[in-house]
Amino acid sequence: MRILAFAAVLFTAATSYAQAQVPVRIAFIDPLSGPAAAVTENALNHLRVMGERLSGKDARYEITGFDNKLNAQEAIIQAQKAIDAGIRIFIAGNSSAAAGALNEFVAKHNERNPQQAVLFLNISAIDPALTNDKCSPAHFRFDAHADMKMLALVKFIATQPQIKRVYLINQDYSFGQAVRAAALAMLKQHRPDIEVVGDELHPLAKINDFSPYVAKIKASNADSVITGNWGNDLALLLKSAADANLQTGWYTYYASGIGSPTAVRQTGLAHRVFAVIEGHSNMQMSDGLDADYRARYGGSFNVPRARLLMDMLHDAVVKAKSAEPKALAAALSGASRATMYGGTATMRASDHQVLQDLYVTSFGPLEGSMKFDEEKTGWGWKTAGVVKAAETALPTSCRMAAF
Repeated sequence: MRILAFAAVLFTAATSYAQAQVPVRIAFIDPLSGPAAAVTENALNHLRVMGERLSGKDARYEITGFDNKLNAQEAIIQAQKAIDAGIRIFIAGNSSAAAGALNEFVAKHNERNPQQAVLFLNISAIDPALTNDKCSPAHFRFDAHADMKMLALVKFIATQPQIKRVYLINQDYSFGQAVRAAALAMLKQHRPDIEVVGDELHPLAKINDFSPYVAKIKASNADSVITGNWGNDLALLLKSAADANLQTGWYTYYASGIGSPTAVRQTGLAHRVFAVIEGHSNMQMSDGLDADYRARYGGSFNVPRARLLMDMLHDAVVKAKSAEPKALAAALSGASRATMYGGTATMRASDHQVLQDLYVTSFGPLEGSMKFDEEKTGWGWKTAGVVKAAETALPTSCRMAAF
């Protein structure tokens, strides 16, 4: 009888465990082919690692990739495929044009199908409009937007009196145009003495040789370049700069992205290429995630917001005891949690824009307390400046509707 009673207890416990474990199915809708694939496959690996770490008694995560081919219309097609497969949570972010189309699709879908609503978790599309005039109750952004990042860069540039002549080069779509506009406005406000000696927009992911652009930068006698370029567009730009021995400083959004550190190393510009990011491997971290990720994939855990997104989503699942999008949205709005670097991130309820510390970092040979290099270059990141979360909290024009 004791054996039967004990078996019954075990059965009851196992049944309770199964009932408590919420299945969380996620569609990752980003370019998984073409020139941006390396960047987005890297992000997908980050998300899957976090899904594995967080799966347990409370939830079980399943993340499926859907290739939008870096095309806004294809993003909508893939979103519909995900919905048809029963998936109600989307993660996307490369690029802002595709994310903008997806945001509109989600809003229309939820209006027409309130009982089958979907949630859009934005990991890297940083067009400011997405949490301003185009904000949505189903959209949450886990990356600082373009204006917030530019503010961090320009505040750092303002402390560098040697910078006198700046060249702007950006991708010609919504995000690149936002970077350009923010740079022009904020330089005028914080360093009106700086002369903007070039202002270039180029097609997104279509340039194989940036040497003509680099020649223009060189001819302008710029001492610094500001760019929001990402993926191949940044790596190839830096490669051309190295080939031309262009000796400018670089102030970037994405020099920490996969492939770019190798290109930075080729320039030979030790600690003269800067990136604004949420953190890096050579900062004190709360656990061994970066080391574990390096052992598994050979590269660093260089998309910290992937952890933040998954951690905050998991908190919401546990709080709601559900993966239902409206319940998750209610739990995410206004939520806070510790970052892997010891700070606090908050999902601002008024526009669903995350607020977290931003770091301006430089890339160069390992020295002092720097332990980790990037992409086997022998160079790594170190912190040059920090902008606290409260300082990044720019005003929003969002008028958040009810979900």
